[in-house]
Amino acid sequence: MNLKKLFLLLTVFCLPLALPAQDYDGYAPETLLIDVPTANVLDKYQASFLTRSYADGSIMESLDFGVIPQINIGFSLAVYELIGNSDDIKVLDPDFQVKWKLFDGSLYLPAIAIGYDGRRYGYNRATKDYMDDRKGGYITLTREIFVPGLNASAGMNLSDFDRHDLYFFMGMSWRANEWFSFVGEWDNINNMRDSRLNLGAHIYVTPSLVLSGAVRRIGRGDENERILQLRYVTNF
Repeated sequence: MNLKKLFLLLTVFCLPLALPAQDYDGYAPETLLIDVPTANVLDKYQASFLTRSYADGSIMESLDFGVIPQINIGFSLAVYELIGNSDDIKVLDPDFQVKWKLFDGSLYLPAIAIGYDGRRYGYNRATKDYMDDRKGGYITLTREIFVPGLNASAGMNLSDFDRHDLYFFMGMSWRANEWFSFVGEWDNINNMRDSRLNLGAHIYVTPSLVLSGAVRRIGRGDENERILQLRYVTNF
């Protein structure tokens, strides 16, 4: 890895740590399990910085902001083959995401949010295509079930407005204690071949700094993918 690539890699991983810590006592809201969106949103004047390292030495940086109550907007940018020996790294097209929380939930009803997520993974340089389509437009529902700390999310998404193919997703997270939680999700459900089973864990280094590891596409042979990500939530 040459010095230019090393500097860029250190920058995207260390940028969140250089920001001021949040000034509230609660934990960072869980807006995303691994790929499945929850109905949670950032509070007004909060910002989330998410750095994901995934297949083919790629790095994606996602920034989300709570601009007004119940609405988040953000954008993401990925660099292909940043990690490794390749001298031909490629900056992929930027994407954006937005989420609007319609309902906070009640004793019997889940929280509800709608949104759009343009992030894609698994870029192929030869075909100039992606293994995973963007989630696109979606609706998601989230609520705590059965026991404290066990949260379930489920919803549907329309990845491509031209094809009109409807996909479903579901996921769960269980907070074992103050610093550790398990996450699991079944994503992109339309047929068994294209669906993805993902499992991982979140480690809360601090209430606002979360280190996560996960395995995506479990049971798909060579398509299995290990990811590592760092998320930091602060105020602005």
